[in-house]
Amino acid sequence: MSYDSVFKPGLFADQTILVTGGGSGIGRCVAHELAHLGAHVVLVGRKQEKLEKTCAEIIEDGGGASFQACDIRDEEAVKAMVGAVIAQRGRIHHLVNNAGGQFPAPLIGINQKGFETVVRTNLVGGFLVAKEVFLQSLSKHGGSIVNMLADMWGGMPGMGHSGAARAGMENFTKTAAYEWGHAGVRVNAVAPGWIASSGMDTYPESMKNMIRNLKDHVPLQRIGSESEVAAAIVFLLSPGASFISGNTIRIDGAASQGTRAWTLGKARNSEPYNGFHRAYLPDVLKDQE
Repeated sequence: MSYDSVFKPGLFADQTILVTGGGSGIGRCVAHELAHLGAHVVLVGRKQEKLEKTCAEIIEDGGGASFQACDIRDEEAVKAMVGAVIAQRGRIHHLVNNAGGQFPAPLIGINQKGFETVVRTNLVGGFLVAKEVFLQSLSKHGGSIVNMLADMWGGMPGMGHSGAARAGMENFTKTAAYEWGHAGVRVNAVAPGWIASSGMDTYPESMKNMIRNLKDHVPLQRIGSESEVAAAIVFLLSPGASFISGNTIRIDGAASQGTRAWTLGKARNSEPYNGFHRAYLPDVLKDQE
């Protein structure tokens, strides 16, 4: 089997695309789709084992991939990583700034270290990678950056550190789009809502019932697939989005709209798009099948 993409074969032939957080979850799915469309994908993350596994999957499927282990919160490490990729590949055509991480806690349960750690990962790290990719490659050749946000418009109770970081990343996206546009660089973002991804299995037992009931708060009455997020990212990287910059696509089934005072109707007519041939359902959702 191979990835069932809605985009034309060879769309990114002979291009090098950097995907941070590419070893698992949404980043892994995006990397597979981009490789299926002809790109050489460079996976970046802290855990080499995950990067090696996903890299091997892509190569086994006939795609091109390599990886660079890097802590994106370390400025000097990021500079060296980007330089190494360019030395190996010649240039970077696009960046998927996907890496991130957080832990569930109310605001009063987050200490300074925990808050700063999440902000450094979800905001500062994304800034450092985007800046270096721009300085070392995109400023010379043009290209596109897609940043990762989240559904934080109504606040993120229980994830306030991540909400603050993601809101900052949205503003960074707009600023970078304006400042870097002269070089032919487009900067956009995607904001996934509740997506069936391996990250769901990292949350504690106390959150599992809440996760299983998330679909009841989505107008489309289901949660999304990794493929649906990947498709939006691929579009923003593609020539079809060549006059789109400084924008965010919300991928949340309209969950970020409306009000809880409105009663949602009974689900019908909404089927997920699952193009990822190596996708697997999170354990927490398996008893709903």
